[in-house]
Amino acid sequence: MRDSVLITPEALQQALTSSEPPLVFDCRARLEDASAGVNLWRQGHIPGSQHLDMDRDLASEPGEGGRHPLPSTTDFTATLRRLGVHPERPVIVYDDRGGQLAAARAWWMLACWAGHPDVRVLDGGLPAWQVMGGDMVAGDEEASVPTSDWAPEYDDAARLPVERLLEEGGQLVDARGEARFRGDDEPIDPVGGHIPGAVCRPSAANLDADGRFKPSEQLARELPRADQVTAYCGSGVSACHNVLAYAVAGLPLPKLYVGSWSDWIRDPSRPIATGE
Repeated sequence: MRDSVLITPEALQQALTSSEPPLVFDCRARLEDASAGVNLWRQGHIPGSQHLDMDRDLASEPGEGGRHPLPSTTDFTATLRRLGVHPERPVIVYDDRGGQLAAARAWWMLACWAGHPDVRVLDGGLPAWQVMGGDMVAGDEEASVPTSDWAPEYDDAARLPVERLLEEGGQLVDARGEARFRGDDEPIDPVGGHIPGAVCRPSAANLDADGRFKPSEQLARELPRADQVTAYCGSGVSACHNVLAYAVAGLPLPKLYVGSWSDWIRDPSRPIATGE
């Protein structure tokens, strides 16, 4: 399962020189600066990669549904067609945070939601590519890729709406850090704490010291288990990293609560827990 969702820098380098190279998307983002991702891409990116923007391509406007609600299926299909995505061509996504911002989100939307059969995340991201000595190019010239006419069949069963979360969510797994989970420190959302019954599994805990995913067997031992698991975080971005970790471990995939904490706290009648 690991090789079906991750790709090493060496394997990507080889794939890019093949007669049928994959589509590559740079998903780097910063929560505090919506323009940071495209600026980072312009400063330097893997040759041939296109910029896939977290706020404009992988989310709709903040509001109902939280800080990063999913775009409509119509809008996301238009994005995929514009970028030339179709099921016959493999897709590779990367960022510079081990997949946490926002390559795992792109992977989830493409593979789990839209149903693309071959989407992989660059293990270790851009830092691993650079350590290997992979080429980098700068500038804002997009790769010349023909548009597609792909019409994905979206799987809304991969996500869980807030109305059914406490009844059907099973074990809730929070991908934020421990301080935000406990409610000790909340730098982004107006209310701290977590959804009652959730356990904390920070997305960073899926990675080793080099920013690559831990061995599959280790992840299988560490990840919370239950008959039903639902992943969430602050706004449905790093939660996708936990979903990806389950895939790397060869475990059944959690559902995703896309709105996550930023959506949960929009209704003051919903319960909030603090502490461990």
